[in-house]
Amino acid sequence: MVELTIFGEPASKANSRRLVTIKGRPRFIKSQKALDYLKAFDQQCPVLDEMLEGELKVTMTIYYASRRPDLDESVILDAMQDRIYGNDRQVREKHVYWGLDKENPRAEIKVEAIRT
Repeated sequence: MVELTIFGEPASKANSRRLVTIKGRPRFIKSQKALDYLKAFDQQCPVLDEMLEGELKVTMTIYYASRRPDLDESVILDAMQDRIYGNDRQVREKHVYWGLDKENPRAEIKVEAIRT
């Protein structure tokens, strides 16, 4: 089992892309908010010596700074790939809760193996 707290407010995956033109072609790239969050996540999240294997259960509470954001854990699940587990497809059970903390937005995360 792994428990961690990541400080900062995640961008929702639906709103984490922006359309730009590169060499005359439209492209979707990550928004600055998403890039900043991923950088902060990488600085705070350990890389396990032995990543969790098999089917996993994730429980998290995401504390937002305002009531505006929709609950969206997908950026966090993606960010834990190759740090906590090999692939977010291992996550077979999710319990995700929305919280409000204007002074201290964060994600409190617990990842554990599913006992079969």
